[in-house]
Amino acid sequence: MAQFEIVSSEGTNWVKITLHDETVRAEAGALSYMIGELKMDSRLPSLPGIIKSALADESMFRPTYSGTGEIHLESSLGGFHIIDLKGEEWILESGSYWASDSDIQVSAFREKVWTALWTGEGLIQFQTRVGGFGKVVVRATGPVEEIEVNNSRFLAEGKYVIGRTGDIAYTVRRPTRSYFGYLLSGESYLRCFEGSGRLLVAATPYWRMRVQDLTMPL
Repeated sequence: MAQFEIVSSEGTNWVKITLHDETVRAEAGALSYMIGELKMDSRLPSLPGIIKSALADESMFRPTYSGTGEIHLESSLGGFHIIDLKGEEWILESGSYWASDSDIQVSAFREKVWTALWTGEGLIQFQTRVGGFGKVVVRATGPVEEIEVNNSRFLAEGKYVIGRTGDIAYTVRRPTRSYFGYLLSGESYLRCFEGSGRLLVAATPYWRMRVQDLTMPL
């Protein structure tokens, strides 16, 4: 399989992919440069695929790169995390997918209407589902911690969980038992992940991302 590596320089991070007569897939517009005997191919998705990509806030085109050489993807003030799939399925937060081996199946996953509504995402929320065998690269605003839950519950106030294995249930709940207590708590609805599996958590953004967010309006 292709080799994925996270490279850091000048306060930025990017993904380097080394291919030996292999094929990988990446988000559209992610390419910085490539070296070697490589070719890029981009296929037009079906109409349902275009609609789902738009709702998932992701590109409708995911080009593939084949051959032998090196691919360097765009650098970011944020970071990246590589997960090694061994037949399992992951659900990634919309916009988190960055690249993967060509054998990885990439599709859209629709959350329950009630869950999407209470998270403020609208009536319809699509995320990205990946499965199979191989490497998947996800992007994040900060360092990623992989947490394992065993028949337990993980609660988060915001979009700190950027990925979960497919056997973990995802719901939204109040932080307190009563609605009156919720009004007094000063907290928003919590995202609840229950079951047994793994979570990708990025709770602390890089300081560079904080500075960018603060200076963007200026």
